[in-house]
Amino acid sequence: MHQFLLGNVAGMPVWVFAVLFVVSGAFLIWPEIMRLAGASNEIGTLEATRLLNQGTTLVLDVREPAEFAAGHLPKARNIPLRELERRVGEIGKYKERTVLVTCRSGPRAGSASRVLKRAGFATVYMLKGGLNAWQQASLPVEK
Repeated sequence: MHQFLLGNVAGMPVWVFAVLFVVSGAFLIWPEIMRLAGASNEIGTLEATRLLNQGTTLVLDVREPAEFAAGHLPKARNIPLRELERRVGEIGKYKERTVLVTCRSGPRAGSASRVLKRAGFATVYMLKGGLNAWQQASLPVEK
């Protein structure tokens, strides 16, 4: 019985359970770590629409030019993620405004949001689900 309480279940050493405990804990706190590390806040299409209607929000689409040309959020500006660090100065005048970052489905927008936060942009949001979510909500797309 004492051996069971120490974790030697089915011949597995105690350290295996300790590693599993630490790894599972890390997965639980990962979203909070990313938020504190400068990742942006995700917002849905409803909140994004509200921001766009304010008229002062920069919509930054970080997809490749061909993807952008096929359709994008209204009044969006395109700077591909691979060029963003080099071209961030082009949008420097928006540092004190709200920036909504989007891509096709979300991952590139998350990376771009971290770049913008490190560059000193005050309020950066990421469209949850990207252009895919925008289109699923039947919201307008420009070409």
